[in-house]
Amino acid sequence: MSKKPNLLFFGIDSLRRDHMSLYGYKRLTTPHIDKYAAGGITFENCFSAHIPTTPGYANMLTGHDVFGTDVVALGQREIVAGVPVLAEMLRDEGYETTCIGFQGNASGRGYDNYISFKGWGPDREDGRAHKAQNLNDVAIPELERLAAGDKPFFLFMRHMDPHSPYLAPEPFMHMFFQGDAFDPNDKRMQKVYDFKPFGDYIGSWVPKGLTNPDYVIAQYDGAVAYMDSCIQAVLEKLAALGLEEDTIVVFVSDHGETLYDHDCYFDHHGMYDPTLVVPFAVVWKNHLPAGVRIKDYMQLKDVTPTLLEIMGIDTDLPFEGRSMMPLVRGEKREAEPEFYITECTWMRKHGWRTPEWKLIVSLEPDFHFKPMVELYNLIKDPEEYDNVADKYPEVVAVLRKRMDDWIAKRTSETGRPNPIDVNFLKDGKPFKTSQEAYEGKYIGGIEDAVKLQKKD
Repeated sequence: MSKKPNLLFFGIDSLRRDHMSLYGYKRLTTPHIDKYAAGGITFENCFSAHIPTTPGYANMLTGHDVFGTDVVALGQREIVAGVPVLAEMLRDEGYETTCIGFQGNASGRGYDNYISFKGWGPDREDGRAHKAQNLNDVAIPELERLAAGDKPFFLFMRHMDPHSPYLAPEPFMHMFFQGDAFDPNDKRMQKVYDFKPFGDYIGSWVPKGLTNPDYVIAQYDGAVAYMDSCIQAVLEKLAALGLEEDTIVVFVSDHGETLYDHDCYFDHHGMYDPTLVVPFAVVWKNHLPAGVRIKDYMQLKDVTPTLLEIMGIDTDLPFEGRSMMPLVRGEKREAEPEFYITECTWMRKHGWRTPEWKLIVSLEPDFHFKPMVELYNLIKDPEEYDNVADKYPEVVAVLRKRMDDWIAKRTSETGRPNPIDVNFLKDGKPFKTSQEAYEGKYIGGIEDAVKLQKKD
């Protein structure tokens, strides 16, 4: 190679890894990603420790944790001063950088070029959302343009298909569901419609009269499969341009998605594992080993240090995240199996996750009327439905101390308060009751959701 490797970055919103066939899901949702990722390294236990989108991408694209970025909430506009994002790091290394679909986010700064695409609700006569094809319509010409230049390039693409509304076009909308979606005896969707904050929004994009939540889950899977098919076109273009051996390809997500789990209907709040589990796979043909799967725990803060090492770039910057490449080489890397977790979307909580236990502590009453303290044994109860906080107060105490000690350590190191303590869900003050939170949080229909997304 006569120049540094290019970076083709698939940043996929709301993609939970356990709904990808790449990670063993029962449905063949990602066949093209599966095949391509087999030529590189797949990380099997990557977690988004700080949800939702804004802190997730901040961790991913800076190499810092939530204390290092000072970004914990959906609507935050700026990463703390002095912390560069990946686009800025690569620009300093002589890269031309293009961002598609991510302008305005705290982590979306520093690119040379910005391109938008229509990536939310139904946009064509069929009433379906062609998000990934809309992205391809601008991404493929941009890839061709960058390929013709004399600089290495960084092309970041934010895919929105797994983000609600799940409205993949035919044949994907019927790919994974052939049952009865409108059985009047099936009452499971009624509690979704009755949940005031989200009910009208979800009702605005699912078929009228739908009673079966399995249909909606199948629509999520269909949206993933549709996106996967469109991603193949980008990968095919990369090959046609003769750039596979010159380009590192990354697949990663900012957070997962709750479907019919834990009453967090078809969204990405709640610190249960469906929201925390994300994919991370890296391919560099004939440069990285093929068929490697790394089982060690990692977090999104490790993504940027890993990529920089693969690219051979030493920024001399401090990171909280650490490269995963020692494990790929068969070397030792100190494990980090337990870690601090936060959410500040529709609820404000933090907690501590270990391989065996998960502690969730609410910092203000939530709109699901959940207990202020939750404890789950992830080995005995991997789906996290048996809250044993009252049964094991000694475990709660131990985990709280570990969490509090970590917070004290990091706030001392940064000289700033824990950002979850100073970010609130309304008016600069916490909700007093769950009822107040329930009545104070409301999305509306698709257009209202679009406005919220643009605002946040």
